Amino acid sequence: MQTSKDKKIDYSVIIPAYNEESFLHETLVSLKSAMAEIQQQGEIIIVDNDSTDSTADIAKKNGTRIVFEPFRQIARARNTGAKAAKSAFLVFLDADTLLPPPLLKQAITLLESGTSCGGGTLLSFDSELPFLAEKLVKFWNLLSKTKKLAAGSFIFCLAQAFFETGGFDEKTFAGEEVFLSRRIRRWGKKRNLHFTILEEHPVVTSGRKFHWYSSLQIALLLLLFTVFPFALRSRSLCRFWYNRPAKF
Repeated sequence: MQTSKDKKIDYSVIIPAYNEESFLHETLVSLKSAMAEIQQQGEIIIVDNDSTDSTADIAKKNGTRIVFEPFRQIARARNTGAKAAKSAFLVFLDADTLLPPPLLKQAITLLESGTSCGGGTLLSFDSELPFLAEKLVKFWNLLSKTKKLAAGSFIFCLAQAFFETGGFDEKTFAGEEVFLSRRIRRWGKKRNLHFTILEEHPVVTSGRKFHWYSSLQIALLLLLFTVFPFALRSRSLCRFWYNRPAKF
């Protein structure tokens, strides 16, 4: 990893974080291990999305760049991080997600090859999921592969593609990664560049939400957004991504 201002940064890893003190350190340890295994020079940007816990302190102790975004919205936080980036390649990683070293290498190699505009990977989780939740994840992974849609926990793309397609849609409070995937895929198609879902090394992300909420609640919510996608513009309807049970 390179932090010196006088050296070229090849890629930027952007991590939006709101009250992620329980996960952020482990995520950064995993990320730094992956970055140490490739030759390209990278930077880590933590977007502190108005945290009230020790998220910012953990980011500082780990030597990352920190930018602040006061408005609590995932799309806004990711866009803020992208605007602060100094590289031609962008990687978006969630604060509760472990990155396998080969995955980062694959992503950066693809972007450097001149054949790819971006992509994502499949999902796996850090705990056993309830039966219905497991089926939902399997369905998402199948949809991700067949429709070329990146999950928000890990997205990589050319910075040029990101900015020319408008970045994440700040009119939505969830699902912004799906819309971005579609726009970047169309952008790449015009330039004979591929949008790739990498399958060999899925990220490992937290399954906490599947334990906070019932699988039926989650399934009904996803059905609502599928039938009425404009509902993604409602913060209250997207509270699944923003609210946490009091005990957590």
